[in-house]
Amino acid sequence: MSRVRFSPTLLTTVLFVLLAAAASIRYQDQHFLSARTMADLVSGNAFVGVMAVGMTLVILSGGIDLSVGAVMGLCNITVAVLIMRWGWPALPALLAAPVLGAVIGGGQGLLIRGSRLPPFIITLAGLFLARGAGYLVSLESVGIDDEGHARLAALGITVAEARLSVSTLLFIGVAGLAVFITRRTPFGRTIYAVGGSEEAAALMGLPVARTQVAIYAISGACAGLAGAMLSLDLSSGSHSEGTGLELDAIAAVVIGGTLLTGGAGSVAGTVVGVLLMGLVVNIATAYEGWLSSGLTKVVIAGLLAVFVVLQRVIGRDDAGRER
Repeated sequence: MSRVRFSPTLLTTVLFVLLAAAASIRYQDQHFLSARTMADLVSGNAFVGVMAVGMTLVILSGGIDLSVGAVMGLCNITVAVLIMRWGWPALPALLAAPVLGAVIGGGQGLLIRGSRLPPFIITLAGLFLARGAGYLVSLESVGIDDEGHARLAALGITVAEARLSVSTLLFIGVAGLAVFITRRTPFGRTIYAVGGSEEAAALMGLPVARTQVAIYAISGACAGLAGAMLSLDLSSGSHSEGTGLELDAIAAVVIGGTLLTGGAGSVAGTVVGVLLMGLVVNIATAYEGWLSSGLTKVVIAGLLAVFVVLQRVIGRDDAGRER
């Protein structure tokens, strides 16, 4: 069982270290492995990372959430409209984003439990609902010119000459909290049990229904928080910002070693998966200008395929050992 849970994560970590080491040699004149560069790597992928953390909990439970990108876009434009058109103070507007996301996610969880339809279908409908709602909030992007919002965006700390933005700190905090929850709490153990076998978890007397609804609410809250974080980074809001990012979040989770069938994986692995994908994109765009964004996507697709096959092979090997 341990091989299923940790081998893909270990491989992801090794790949990240090797790629970072190779890049540091190739770009040694540009101080690739400096604290500032690594901080920028985390900061540039913080909003995707927060979404991926929520997605990890969903996939660990054996589900999927296709709505997170659209929910992120909806919450992003909602923050901008609340501040610039409705006159809300920046902090309440930003806090409204994860609340809105949690309501949408929790509603999807209730529908999944009530209808017994596959999460794929319900969250796909949620994707279209959130995307349509984003259009209703504002067809055009909205710039945020607000002193309170600017002050919050400027928050951060400096460590070893590296600037850790508020988005970076939120990513670290959310990931750390999720690691604690999955490893140290009954709720986290229930997530793994439901992902391993929902029927067995129910027979054990675990709160399966409540756990599943809570997981989707958390996933929605993470997507909403990501939308708020993006507004801080860009000082604007747009309903289209999250388009397609649900696939990036799923890819990061899988590359991080979490099984798509549920029951095995880790939040820590997802964090490494996010950073590995970000490192590939960073090298391609910032250091190798001749590499196209399309080729970068091909590389990430290749990584995803390798990890899916690896999970399949390890799963078969474990099944054979059990027999």
